[in-house]
Amino acid sequence: MLFYDYSAPSPRRVRIFIAEKGLTIPTRMVDLGKKEQFSAEYLAKNPRGTVPTLQLDDGTCLWDTLAICEYLEAQYPEVSLLGRNAVEHAKVVMWYQRIEIDGFHAVAEVFRNASRTFKDRALPGTLTLTQIPDLVPRGKLRMQQFYAEMNAHLHSSTNVAGDFYSLADIQLLCILDFAKGWGRLPIPEDCAALQVWHQQASARPSSKL
Repeated sequence: MLFYDYSAPSPRRVRIFIAEKGLTIPTRMVDLGKKEQFSAEYLAKNPRGTVPTLQLDDGTCLWDTLAICEYLEAQYPEVSLLGRNAVEHAKVVMWYQRIEIDGFHAVAEVFRNASRTFKDRALPGTLTLTQIPDLVPRGKLRMQQFYAEMNAHLHSSTNVAGDFYSLADIQLLCILDFAKGWGRLPIPEDCAALQVWHQQASARPSSKL
């Protein structure tokens, strides 16, 4: 296998997932600053021109974060990060998608419509799309709602999807760090449960990746 990586939230989710499983997968960095993701060689592997991509030994390429993690979970079921039975699996995927839509998309809405770096790339992929500045305040409002809802949930749950650390927790950690570092939207001070959860998740060795 070969993992195509970059210093961004989506590949980081897979990096942490790989580390939590104790796997070692050869990695190749894709320099987005030099637009290597749009080279003919890379687009042949990932037609969306995004990261990450996992190339399997037979040449098959997976370029969806959840799909990559589902594949690795099936191939290497220990340690389980997607649930130990059907119900746990469903809960992990449910929370993963909830955090993706309500959290990651909200931060991306702010970041991609405010940063000069993404002037003509307001959405991931190969299309040229202009920014919509009016989406920035909407994204910030969505994030405040997301923080409040996750804080309420974590008042009664040690981890996001149950009593074990899972892909849903990895997802939340990456979105919170993305929001603070790139979106300049740190966890509000009144979200004490979310703050505690973030501190605990950040103490895991894999979080340094």
